[in-house]
Amino acid sequence: MNKYLLSIKLILILCLSLQAQTSDIQIKVLTEAENEPLFGATVYFEALEKGAVTDFDGIATFTEIPDGQHQIIISFLGFEAFETTIQIPSNTALVFKLKEGGNQLDDVVLQSSRSTRTVRKIPTRIEFIGAEELGEKAIMNPTNISMVLRESTGIQMQQTSLSSGSTNIRIQGLDGRYTQLLRDGFPLYGGFSSGLSILQIPPLDLQQFEIIKGSSSTLYGGGAIAGLVNMVSKTPDEEPALDIMLTQTQALGSTANVFYSKRNEKFGVSLYGSGHYQKAYDPEDDGFSNLPKTTSISFNPKLFYYPSEKTTLWFGLNGTYDDRIGGDMTKIESGADGIHQYTRLRS
Repeated sequence: MNKYLLSIKLILILCLSLQAQTSDIQIKVLTEAENEPLFGATVYFEALEKGAVTDFDGIATFTEIPDGQHQIIISFLGFEAFETTIQIPSNTALVFKLKEGGNQLDDVVLQSSRSTRTVRKIPTRIEFIGAEELGEKAIMNPTNISMVLRESTGIQMQQTSLSSGSTNIRIQGLDGRYTQLLRDGFPLYGGFSSGLSILQIPPLDLQQFEIIKGSSSTLYGGGAIAGLVNMVSKTPDEEPALDIMLTQTQALGSTANVFYSKRNEKFGVSLYGSGHYQKAYDPEDDGFSNLPKTTSISFNPKLFYYPSEKTTLWFGLNGTYDDRIGGDMTKIESGADGIHQYTRLRS
């Protein structure tokens, strides 16, 4: 009986000794310069392949670490890695300090300030299309401004109807109703910027294009969220100018453009007129028009007054008539019957 009791006592002593061989420890990491807790530092027991990351108080917690001597490595980005040997259990707090290293990250400083400068006075990026490029595009397409805008970065001309030739101006992917069209700085076209008749503006009397893309153009109203296009007209010089352009296309389209300008010391005048006629065109012979039957007339006279060298007053009239019909070729050419009835009209 005594032998059994002795065996049980030995087993209990052995279990207690085994339990005493592991410990739960906390290792605190501070910065050497400021003596502040270092959040996110890594503490790694190399032999045990066990590691932990310090919390906001700079403390890394470990459980069941065997008693004895252990090699640990403490590291953090921007600080020199620290390697040392610790004794577990320890009679003192395990606190270590890291020294800033050569790969220290630079401080990022954010500053803000208030200013009385208004948004209207902040410089705005404007894309410019000059007279030389306009002249080249006018030769290739004398009937409208779509070719000029199509080749500008970030601007797309989206055809919304093949039968009537309707087209939208899309700046940076937004719908055409968010693009504002100006003529000499004035919103003469109202909310019809995405309409067909606006795209029928001939480029012959235009001197340059000024294009603003993006949110800064909202200074010009809710219709300019995507951007705006300002068409600057030609102004008269002392030398009279006369431009006449007659074009005939293979697709049965005829266009006549005339521009005249002249000024003297106090007064000046410019006169622009354009006429375009397009027959309904069906190159595939499928019975539906690819180009609608179009009659378009534009008229833009202006009178200029120069009271001084730095002052110019002008009065002008800008009128455009555009009528077109597209769809069923039989109805366009001969009228409707029991079968051929589909057309699309735009005026």
